[in-house]
Amino acid sequence: MSKLNQTLLKFELQQNFAYDDFFVSKCNYFAFSLIETWPKWEKNILNIYGEKFSGKSHLSEIFKKKYKAIIIKNDEINEEFFKKIRFHENIILDNLQYIHDENILYSIFNFVEQFNKYLIINSIDSINSIDFSLPDLKSRFKNCIFAKIEKPDDDMIFALILKHFSDRQIKIEKKIIEYITKRIERSYGKILDFIYKVDQFSLINKKSIDYKIIKEILEE
Repeated sequence: MSKLNQTLLKFELQQNFAYDDFFVSKCNYFAFSLIETWPKWEKNILNIYGEKFSGKSHLSEIFKKKYKAIIIKNDEINEEFFKKIRFHENIILDNLQYIHDENILYSIFNFVEQFNKYLIINSIDSINSIDFSLPDLKSRFKNCIFAKIEKPDDDMIFALILKHFSDRQIKIEKKIIEYITKRIERSYGKILDFIYKVDQFSLINKKSIDYKIIKEILEE
Protein backbone atom coordinates (compact mmCIF):
# COMPACT_ATOMS: atom_id res chain seq x y z
CA MET A 1 0.00 0.00 0.00
CA SER A 2 1.38 3.44 -0.92
CA LYS A 3 2.15 6.05 1.74
CA LEU A 4 -0.66 8.28 0.43
CA ASN A 5 -3.18 5.42 0.57
CA GLN A 6 -2.09 4.57 4.13
CA THR A 7 -2.57 8.20 5.11
CA LEU A 8 -6.03 8.39 3.57
CA LEU A 9 -7.04 5.08 5.15
CA LYS A 10 -6.30 6.56 8.59
CA PHE A 11 -8.57 9.51 7.81
CA GLU A 12 -11.27 7.17 6.52
CA LEU A 13 -11.25 5.17 9.75
CA GLN A 14 -11.40 8.34 11.88
CA GLN A 15 -14.49 9.83 10.25
CA ASN A 16 -17.68 9.91 12.31
CA PHE A 17 -20.02 11.25 9.57
CA ALA A 18 -21.98 13.56 11.87
CA TYR A 19 -24.58 15.81 10.25
CA ASP A 20 -23.01 18.98 11.69
CA ASP A 21 -19.59 18.01 10.32
CA PHE A 22 -20.79 18.04 6.71
CA PHE A 23 -19.84 21.33 5.07
CA VAL A 24 -21.98 22.50 2.16
CA SER A 25 -20.59 24.65 -0.65
CA LYS A 26 -21.23 25.07 -4.36
CA CYS A 27 -19.29 21.89 -5.16
CA ASN A 28 -21.70 19.58 -3.28
CA TYR A 29 -24.87 21.64 -2.88
CA PHE A 30 -26.97 19.74 -5.43
CA ALA A 31 -26.23 16.33 -3.88
CA PHE A 32 -26.85 17.65 -0.36
CA SER A 33 -30.13 19.32 -1.38
CA LEU A 34 -31.42 16.00 -2.75
CA ILE A 35 -30.64 14.27 0.54
CA GLU A 36 -32.48 17.03 2.40
CA THR A 37 -35.57 17.01 0.16
CA TRP A 38 -36.27 13.26 0.05
CA PRO A 39 -38.79 11.89 -0.92
CA LYS A 40 -39.56 14.78 -3.27
CA TRP A 41 -37.36 13.38 -6.03
CA GLU A 42 -38.30 13.30 -9.71
CA LYS A 43 -37.00 9.72 -9.90
CA ASN A 44 -36.43 6.94 -7.38
CA ILE A 45 -32.74 6.34 -8.07
CA LEU A 46 -29.99 8.82 -7.22
CA ASN A 47 -26.37 8.41 -8.32
CA ILE A 48 -23.99 10.55 -6.26
CA TYR A 49 -20.56 10.53 -7.85
CA GLY A 50 -17.24 12.26 -7.35
CA GLU A 51 -13.64 11.59 -6.41
CA LYS A 52 -12.70 9.61 -3.33
CA PHE A 53 -13.09 11.44 0.01
CA SER A 54 -15.45 13.99 -1.55
CA GLY A 55 -18.18 13.21 1.00
CA LYS A 56 -20.34 10.58 -0.72
CA SER A 57 -20.24 8.14 2.19
CA HIS A 58 -20.79 11.01 4.64
CA LEU A 59 -23.97 12.00 2.77
CA SER A 60 -25.09 8.38 2.78
CA GLU A 61 -24.66 8.13 6.55
CA ILE A 62 -26.68 11.32 6.98
CA PHE A 63 -29.40 9.86 4.77
CA LYS A 64 -29.27 6.54 6.62
CA LYS A 65 -29.73 8.13 10.06
CA LYS A 66 -32.38 10.56 8.89
CA TYR A 67 -34.54 8.18 6.87
CA LYS A 68 -33.65 4.71 8.26
CA ALA A 69 -31.88 3.49 5.14
CA ILE A 70 -29.73 0.39 4.77
CA ILE A 71 -26.20 0.68 3.39
CA ILE A 72 -24.80 -2.18 1.31
CA LYS A 73 -21.14 -2.16 0.30
CA ASN A 74 -20.11 -3.05 -3.23
CA ASP A 75 -18.68 -6.44 -2.20
CA GLU A 76 -21.96 -7.34 -0.43
CA ILE A 77 -24.03 -7.29 -3.62
CA ASN A 78 -25.02 -10.93 -4.12
CA GLU A 79 -28.09 -13.15 -3.96
CA GLU A 80 -28.43 -12.48 -0.22
CA PHE A 81 -28.77 -8.79 -0.97
CA PHE A 82 -32.52 -8.99 -1.60
CA LYS A 83 -33.17 -10.56 1.81
CA LYS A 84 -31.40 -7.61 3.46
CA ILE A 85 -33.26 -4.88 1.58
CA ARG A 86 -36.72 -6.44 1.46
CA PHE A 87 -38.15 -4.49 4.40
CA HIS A 88 -36.32 -1.22 3.75
CA GLU A 89 -37.78 1.67 1.80
CA ASN A 90 -34.40 3.34 1.31
CA ILE A 91 -31.34 1.50 0.01
CA ILE A 92 -27.79 2.73 -0.46
CA LEU A 93 -25.16 0.99 -2.60
CA ASP A 94 -21.85 2.40 -1.44
CA ASN A 95 -18.71 2.55 -3.57
CA LEU A 96 -20.10 0.99 -6.74
CA GLN A 97 -17.21 0.95 -9.20
CA TYR A 98 -17.52 -2.54 -10.54
CA ILE A 99 -19.84 -5.47 -10.07
CA HIS A 100 -19.16 -9.14 -10.68
CA ASP A 101 -22.71 -9.98 -11.74
CA GLU A 102 -24.45 -7.29 -13.79
CA ASN A 103 -27.66 -9.29 -13.74
CA ILE A 104 -27.93 -8.75 -9.99
CA LEU A 105 -27.58 -4.99 -10.44
CA TYR A 106 -30.24 -5.13 -13.16
CA SER A 107 -32.48 -7.04 -10.75
CA ILE A 108 -31.90 -4.35 -8.10
CA PHE A 109 -33.12 -1.67 -10.49
CA ASN A 110 -36.19 -3.76 -11.27
CA PHE A 111 -36.78 -4.41 -7.58
CA VAL A 112 -36.65 -0.69 -6.77
CA GLU A 113 -39.06 0.12 -9.58
CA GLN A 114 -41.47 -2.73 -8.84
CA PHE A 115 -41.76 -2.07 -5.09
CA ASN A 116 -41.42 1.71 -5.25
CA LYS A 117 -38.20 1.82 -3.22
CA TYR A 118 -35.58 4.57 -3.18
CA LEU A 119 -32.01 3.81 -4.15
CA ILE A 120 -28.80 5.84 -3.75
CA ILE A 121 -25.72 4.64 -5.63
CA ASN A 122 -22.33 6.09 -4.70
CA SER A 123 -19.55 5.88 -7.25
CA ILE A 124 -16.41 7.70 -8.33
CA ASP A 125 -17.62 7.94 -11.94
CA SER A 126 -21.27 8.33 -12.92
CA ILE A 127 -22.80 4.91 -13.42
CA ASN A 128 -23.82 5.76 -16.99
CA SER A 129 -20.11 6.14 -17.82
CA ILE A 130 -19.14 2.71 -16.41
CA ASP A 131 -18.61 0.17 -19.16
CA PHE A 132 -21.38 -2.33 -18.37
CA SER A 133 -21.90 -5.01 -20.99
CA LEU A 134 -25.58 -5.72 -20.29
CA PRO A 135 -27.70 -3.55 -22.65
CA ASP A 136 -30.84 -3.82 -20.49
CA LEU A 137 -28.86 -2.50 -17.52
CA LYS A 138 -27.76 0.61 -19.40
CA SER A 139 -31.35 1.33 -20.36
CA ARG A 140 -32.25 1.63 -16.67
CA PHE A 141 -30.00 4.65 -16.22
CA LYS A 142 -32.63 6.92 -17.73
CA ASN A 143 -34.52 6.44 -14.45
CA CYS A 144 -31.67 7.98 -12.44
CA ILE A 145 -30.90 11.42 -11.04
CA PHE A 146 -27.19 12.21 -11.37
CA ALA A 147 -25.54 14.44 -8.75
CA LYS A 148 -21.83 15.12 -9.17
CA ILE A 149 -19.70 16.34 -6.29
CA GLU A 150 -17.26 18.69 -7.98
CA LYS A 151 -13.64 19.31 -7.08
CA PRO A 152 -13.33 21.34 -3.86
CA ASP A 153 -13.77 25.08 -4.24
CA ASP A 154 -12.09 27.71 -2.03
CA ASP A 155 -14.84 27.59 0.59
CA MET A 156 -14.64 23.81 0.83
CA ILE A 157 -10.84 23.75 1.05
CA PHE A 158 -10.85 26.40 3.79
CA ALA A 159 -13.54 24.53 5.75
CA LEU A 160 -11.77 21.16 5.49
CA ILE A 161 -8.44 22.57 6.63
CA LEU A 162 -10.00 24.55 9.48
CA LYS A 163 -12.07 21.56 10.68
CA HIS A 164 -9.23 19.03 10.60
CA PHE A 165 -6.71 21.40 12.20
CA SER A 166 -9.23 22.27 14.90
CA ASP A 167 -9.92 18.57 15.57
CA ARG A 168 -6.18 18.02 15.99
CA GLN A 169 -5.71 21.15 18.12
CA ILE A 170 -3.35 22.68 15.58
CA LYS A 171 -3.37 26.45 16.01
CA ILE A 172 -2.99 28.34 12.75
CA GLU A 173 -3.77 31.85 11.63
CA LYS A 174 -6.69 32.45 9.28
CA LYS A 175 -4.44 34.20 6.75
CA ILE A 176 -2.22 31.08 6.56
CA ILE A 177 -5.27 28.91 5.78
CA GLU A 178 -6.17 31.41 3.06
CA TYR A 179 -2.60 31.11 1.74
CA ILE A 180 -2.94 27.30 1.63
CA THR A 181 -6.36 27.49 -0.02
CA LYS A 182 -4.96 29.43 -2.99
CA ARG A 183 -2.03 27.08 -3.54
CA ILE A 184 -3.02 23.51 -2.68
CA GLU A 185 -4.08 21.05 -5.37
CA ARG A 186 -7.86 20.85 -5.70
CA SER A 187 -8.16 17.22 -4.72
CA TYR A 188 -9.86 15.88 -1.58
CA GLY A 189 -7.24 13.19 -1.19
CA LYS A 190 -4.32 15.62 -1.56
CA ILE A 191 -5.90 18.01 0.95
CA LEU A 192 -6.20 15.22 3.54
CA ASP A 193 -2.64 14.12 2.81
CA PHE A 194 -1.45 17.69 3.38
CA ILE A 195 -3.35 17.93 6.67
CA TYR A 196 -1.80 14.65 7.81
CA LYS A 197 1.72 15.91 7.04
CA VAL A 198 1.13 19.14 8.97
CA ASP A 199 -0.26 17.13 11.88
CA GLN A 200 2.79 14.84 11.92
CA PHE A 201 5.15 17.81 11.82
CA SER A 202 3.31 19.44 14.70
CA LEU A 203 3.38 16.27 16.82
CA ILE A 204 7.05 15.52 16.21
CA ASN A 205 8.53 19.02 16.34
CA LYS A 206 6.21 20.70 18.86
CA LYS A 207 6.44 23.93 16.85
CA SER A 208 3.79 26.41 15.80
CA ILE A 209 2.85 26.30 12.12
CA ASP A 210 4.10 29.25 10.09
CA TYR A 211 4.38 30.18 6.41
CA LYS A 212 7.83 28.59 6.03
CA ILE A 213 6.62 25.19 7.25
CA ILE A 214 3.47 25.35 5.15
CA LYS A 215 5.44 26.26 2.03
CA GLU A 216 7.85 23.36 2.57
CA ILE A 217 5.00 20.85 3.01
CA LEU A 218 3.14 22.18 -0.03
CA GLU A 219 6.27 21.74 -2.15
CA GLU A 220 6.89 18.13 -1.07
